[in-house]
Amino acid sequence: MEKLFSYGTLQLPEVQQNLFGRLLRGRVDQLPGYTIKDLKINDRAVIQKSGTDIHPILVLSEKSENVVSGMIFEITMDELNRVDEYEVDDYERVLEKMVSGVEAWVYRSPVPFT
Repeated sequence: MEKLFSYGTLQLPEVQQNLFGRLLRGRVDQLPGYTIKDLKINDRAVIQKSGTDIHPILVLSEKSENVVSGMIFEITMDELNRVDEYEVDDYERVLEKMVSGVEAWVYRSPVPFT
C-alpha cells in the first residue's frame, strides 16, 4: 500500500467516491516546511469532480517551522495512479516525511509560488 498525504480536495467524500469508488480511512498528520496557496484550476473534469475551480497547492516555505495539517491515507498503486491523473500539471508528486515520521506521497507546486 502507498501512503498519501491529503491537505485538500482528496479529503472530500465525493472526490474519493469519484476517484476510488470508496471512502478512504486515514489519520491526521502534519507536513513540515510547507504552506498552502490557492491555485485556479482550468481542467473541467477536475472541477466537476471537486465542485470548485480553486484548489489548495503546497508550496515550500521559507520558514521551517511552518506546517500543513492533513490526512494520511493508504491507497493502492492503481489508486495513486488515478490521483496522478486527477492532479493537474501544476502539481508534482514527491515523497516527504511527516511530523510523525511517516513518509508519504504529497502533491506540491514544482516551482516557488509567487
